[in-house]
Amino acid sequence: MKIAGIGMVCSEGQGINALEKALQRGWKGPGMVATPHIPGGSYPAYLVDFAGLPDKSLLKKIRRSDAVSKMSVLAAADAVADSGVRDLAQKKVGIILATAFGPHVTTFNFLDDILDHGDAAVSPTTFSNSVHNAAASYIAMSLDIKGPTMTITQFQFSFQSGLQLAQAWLDQGRCDYVLAGGVDQYGDVLGYVADFKLTTAKDGKIRPFTFNPTCQVPGEGAAFFLLSNDHGGDTYCSVDAVHTGEDPERDRPADINIIDADGMLPDESAYLPSLSTEVPTAAYSPLFGSMMIGSAFNMAAGALMLQRQVRYAAPVQDNPHRIKLLTGAETGPVTSVRCIGINCYAERSVLLLRR
Repeated sequence: MKIAGIGMVCSEGQGINALEKALQRGWKGPGMVATPHIPGGSYPAYLVDFAGLPDKSLLKKIRRSDAVSKMSVLAAADAVADSGVRDLAQKKVGIILATAFGPHVTTFNFLDDILDHGDAAVSPTTFSNSVHNAAASYIAMSLDIKGPTMTITQFQFSFQSGLQLAQAWLDQGRCDYVLAGGVDQYGDVLGYVADFKLTTAKDGKIRPFTFNPTCQVPGEGAAFFLLSNDHGGDTYCSVDAVHTGEDPERDRPADINIIDADGMLPDESAYLPSLSTEVPTAAYSPLFGSMMIGSAFNMAAGALMLQRQVRYAAPVQDNPHRIKLLTGAETGPVTSVRCIGINCYAERSVLLLRR
């Protein structure tokens, strides 16, 4: 299947151009957020600045939605606009939203309201936004899409599972296009758990190639892709294969490896056997933060490389294991990119992109 358009919202801003500028610029320190579990304390986090986003018209239409839905709608709308596809409402379009935690901030707010005010006094709006498929519904309503809709919620490989479902829908002829993407939000509870269970990088710098110990910096955002088997216009690249668990094409050659290492596992050494001394490796989580759906942002970076024919340097290059890294921006032929993820069971996922 082909990537016809990409849209996103993250700490770098809105749109694929914001990610491209970050890839060209390199690492920049994140903002700081207060730590409720440590009075007067703070730690770094890559958060979306909604006030600084350029597109306010869509936000006005969904002003009663929560942050997860807002990020999802903005990213999905950007993917459609980026593709140049017209009259999308006249085509068969599906929506697949992948997330690890869903609208957990809204869910906790809803539970707090029950505890504070009782069942009869809670906000129906807060309740409706706490449902995991609310964000996909807002996308369908905002973009006038009437095709099949699915929300996938699982801690690891949710985005990869979404791509596999998208391929099935396209192959079955259920859809002409599928809007598939991932979204996750930062919240105080998630920040507390990550700070307690993992190693927070106090200087705000994720070091993807240290592997053990790891360094996480919470992030949030959404990345969506308009996918099709037969898109007549220009495309970024093709998604040639999506594997989770067993990888029958483990030794298939690729020009670049992108790893999802971002500190969200206490030990990420399982990435090492997947890396080759011949193939340069990059990791872009230091640009957007630690997220369970970070694979979506790394796939966007790989798609940009294939379309632009540019190899973007790894933004943080601490390299104790002497891996072959992309240490500088290079122009030149790029025909394939492999995006590699590892879960807590050391199982591997692979997204293979081809020009």
